[in-house]
Amino acid sequence: MNPIHKVLSILRACRVRYLLMGGQACILYGAAEFSRDTDIVILAEVSNLKRLRRALLELRAGCIAVPSLSLKWLRKGHAVHFRCLCSEAKNMRLDVMSKLRNAPAFNELWKRRTTVTIADGESYDLISLPDLLQIKKTQRDKDWIILRRLVEAHYFNHARKPDAAKLDFWLEEMRTPEILVDLAKRYPKQTSSAVNRRPLLYYALRGDKLGLEAALKDEEEAERSADRCYWAPLKKDLERMRHKIARSRKIE
Repeated sequence: MNPIHKVLSILRACRVRYLLMGGQACILYGAAEFSRDTDIVILAEVSNLKRLRRALLELRAGCIAVPSLSLKWLRKGHAVHFRCLCSEAKNMRLDVMSKLRNAPAFNELWKRRTTVTIADGESYDLISLPDLLQIKKTQRDKDWIILRRLVEAHYFNHARKPDAAKLDFWLEEMRTPEILVDLAKRYPKQTSSAVNRRPLLYYALRGDKLGLEAALKDEEEAERSADRCYWAPLKKDLERMRHKIARSRKIE
């Protein structure tokens, strides 16, 4: 069995309430990205955490960094990192979160989820594409490359006959200047209506690719800055935990 499928099948067998996100979700949405990690967002409740602990035991997964697994840290927004040691998923990393920047609470994410069935008939619940895009707006360079690919993949799969919802989605999230200019030419009324939500579409309506590229860069920089601000206090938490562990080792 594929190691990733092994991890997900055990999570499902243990009835863990989770959604797949990260690199594996990007692959399933058509933006190829090699990843040996399995990233999930879970419902942060006592009963669900018990089910997750059972799954971790079956996976022989140990925590490999601070913080430890607890509702306190999950609800605050921390990721908890594990390494699986069971034979069918050996060295697979499992990263668990429950609170995500730019995303609603888990129950809302669950309502908007996408269910994908792969070639062997297995089905998996993924975070929705719009929600995945929002959580990819980070300070990391690679996330912006993948974000662009995700929207382009969706566009090229549906460009022939888009409905209003898909068109609005592209106008709000597309990061490719040439496609935005083309959309503005083909759908000027819808683009004009979307300018209030995304002012940089003004440049697309004018066919100004240079202005559009600059505005897209400004939009990206604003998100990078917001992400740095979001993670700053969480990084301080991690530093305190590491210092506490280091002090305890010195005492020993």
